[in-house]
Amino acid sequence: MKTQTSYFQNVIETVEKLPPDDQMLVLEIIRQRLIEIRRKDLAAEVAEARQLYRVGDVRRGTVEELIRELDE
Repeated sequence: MKTQTSYFQNVIETVEKLPPDDQMLVLEIIRQRLIEIRRKDLAAEVAEARQLYRVGDVRRGTVEELIRELDE
């Protein structure tokens, strides 16, 4: 854990040495990359859900039915 914390701290210190405009650019690049990662993850989940639906491996029902089933 210490190594990871040290690495993270080094990254922060390196970014802090940059001019403010460059720091903002780094922040925006990271934000956009995180958005892209989330988008890809969501697309994979949707593809999996569609595949499960195609093969009939899904259940339908109301929220109340789901809660009742979870309580059993």
